[in-house]
Amino acid sequence: MGITKTQIFDTKQNELAQFFKILGHPARIAILQYISEQNSCICNDLVEEIGLAQATISQHLKELKSIGLLKGEIEGKSMCYCIDIDRWNALQQILNSFFNNTKQNCC
Repeated sequence: MGITKTQIFDTKQNELAQFFKILGHPARIAILQYISEQNSCICNDLVEEIGLAQATISQHLKELKSIGLLKGEIEGKSMCYCIDIDRWNALQQILNSFFNNTKQNCC
């Protein structure tokens, strides 16, 4: 498969595609779901909660941070994560706009 020509698409299309790409893995959805259900930042080990190896969890957290959905801070020897509410709300608005602009034009 050739190189994608992302430059021919507008910023919103590229941003939405990047969100879908990152969110397209069930482990990342599970991580987001677990963190979003907590009352505070998560500093404990997600391995027990999610059931994947630490290295795998770390890679998924890195991907989620890359699109700004997670914030993380170092506390002692632990990395604590929480949902970036501003980015979360922005994603919700982008998705709502995308789906709300869709016309009912099917057969």
